[in-house]
Amino acid sequence: MNGERLLEREILASFERGEWKPVRNQKRQIARLRAAAEATLLKNKRVNIRISSLDLERLQARAAEEGVPYQTLMASVLHKFGSGRLVETQRRITARSSRTARKRAAD
Repeated sequence: MNGERLLEREILASFERGEWKPVRNQKRQIARLRAAAEATLLKNKRVNIRISSLDLERLQARAAEEGVPYQTLMASVLHKFGSGRLVETQRRITARSSRTARKRAAD
């Protein structure tokens, strides 16, 4: 909630500084953005993957925490990664992952 208020204040301050500019060809821009949004939400392909039971359980738990179906969460993560919007904030390196990395590097 506090983050939302901070964002609102930042937007208001930006507007008051005159940083907002009118959009040229507003109708065309709205149509372009609407088409992009519809294409993003279009689910027209099916993909089957194999993942570990542990990874699936973790995804299901995270989805439950977020209140969304786990397949929706998975699709969202893949979409964000594919569009370059998935940002890695912290990387945990475990003994297993570093062994795997060394093994892959040796191949």
